[in-house]
Amino acid sequence: MLNKPPAVILPVLGAVEDFGTMPRRGLLFILSSPSGAGKTTLSRHLLAADDALNLSVSATTRPPRTGERDGVDYHFVGVDVFGEMVASGAMLEHAKVFDNLYGSPRAPVEDALAAGRDVLFDVDWQGAQQIKLAMQGDVVSVFILPPSVATLEGRLKSRAQDDDATVARRMAKAMDEISHWREYDYVLVNDDLDKCATQLAAILTAERLRLHRRNSGLDGFVAGLESDKGL
Repeated sequence: MLNKPPAVILPVLGAVEDFGTMPRRGLLFILSSPSGAGKTTLSRHLLAADDALNLSVSATTRPPRTGERDGVDYHFVGVDVFGEMVASGAMLEHAKVFDNLYGSPRAPVEDALAAGRDVLFDVDWQGAQQIKLAMQGDVVSVFILPPSVATLEGRLKSRAQDDDATVARRMAKAMDEISHWREYDYVLVNDDLDKCATQLAAILTAERLRLHRRNSGLDGFVAGLESDKGL
């Protein structure tokens, strides 16, 4: 239930370091933001630039929108099936958003971590909290802020998919989401898409190099150094 979306228009970042030569534990890279702050575009850009990162495909009870594909954009399931997944512990996190249920299947995420692969989550603050509680030190969280409220409202209106009442409801939801920014490891302001994407890539690279994620590989590497010197 992990997936790679197609590349986006933005120029691809420079190649991320090759971490395949030394074993390490994977990480869970959480991106959250109010709707309209550019999180989805940034996620797609990061995925297109980094072959070592895969998207966790959420399950949802909402109907597909035009162009969305089951198993690619979301796993579209009924309310009963979703409830069974939650009850059995098969969901890493779940939440109700605008009368629909969303959740992240647990098994493919745990398999990816053990195999040293990284997983990107596009979730709200509720999902981020649940994942942090469940996965502890495996999580790196980033919150994306819009440059202004006017910019955020303009982006929501420009989508031309919702009426004014829906836009107003989404704005209220957005302001509630923004109130949780202090709960994240990193906070970025998306006032320039290329700059923000570069900052995201830098965070991901640095977090991959943290000692607790590389212990298994470094233990063997240092043992080899000591053996070479007869220590």
